[in-house]
Amino acid sequence: MSDESAGPLMARLDAPAPDHTRFAVVADPHVGVRAEGTSKLFEHTREHFENAVADINGRNVDAVLSPGDLTKDGEPWNYDAVDEVLDDLDAPFYAVPGNHDVPKESDDHDTPDVSWFAERYGPGELPYRVEVGGLDVIGVNSSGTAERLVDSHDGQVSAGTLDWLADALADAENPLVLVHHNFPPVSDQIAAHREVEPEMGLPPVMRDADPFADVLAAGGAELVFTGHYHLPATGEHRGVRELAAPTTCSFPQSYLLCESAPEGTTVRLVPVTDETGLERGHAERSADSITSGGLTAIAAARLASFPLVYE
Repeated sequence: MSDESAGPLMARLDAPAPDHTRFAVVADPHVGVRAEGTSKLFEHTREHFENAVADINGRNVDAVLSPGDLTKDGEPWNYDAVDEVLDDLDAPFYAVPGNHDVPKESDDHDTPDVSWFAERYGPGELPYRVEVGGLDVIGVNSSGTAERLVDSHDGQVSAGTLDWLADALADAENPLVLVHHNFPPVSDQIAAHREVEPEMGLPPVMRDADPFADVLAAGGAELVFTGHYHLPATGEHRGVRELAAPTTCSFPQSYLLCESAPEGTTVRLVPVTDETGLERGHAERSADSITSGGLTAIAAARLASFPLVYE
């Protein structure tokens, strides 16, 4: 399949610009095999994730990256379902945990710890750095551990990770960073929608984002992929470009297909369901709550504004 057949162009960026590298970004599948309903369409989450994997297998990608929330809430049976889907993936898979993948005080099940996640869905450590084609992919945990952020779904990159990151970026020629939570310019787009929907709630945010962005900018990391808000969006914070990936679970159910080459990076949105499925996703997410309705309106506005950035 050609990239042009994938879907609309979300972004065209001058950097990174390595030797030819093709990769996919699959965000927030929220696989929940024992749940149904809500704006996440839990009864369809495995199907949508499977559809993403099947489509990616025909795209000749170097790797699949995920900014997390693989599961509904870190349930072992949902991780089993994720593994069964990934067994059919023909490319390496590198993820970072989302706020729904790590232990929380509210869990009524045994959520695996972050070290287990790193072994299962990464190179065995977190944070990490791996080569994907001509890119240095750097995975960072903003979602916490069994000891940190267990009482909140907010995100924060720890001081120790910032020190590690500065060292990792020192000799990274074409860095690309993967993290779950969003920088303020993207979060502010959600807050701004309160002018339209005053009662809309605000999803969890990244705390103390400036030091993280400053380390990235100083190390030449110009592009960060995030997830979390379940919609395509972009922003620039302290010299760092963020691309927020849509989710496979709720409208607009899709993943990102990315092509990096010496002339720059292009990003296309690839739906993982048909038109009827997209319509269902829009209807369910719009009606679920004031907040999910607001997020659906933002997603629709962003889709109508593609490409979101063209350099």
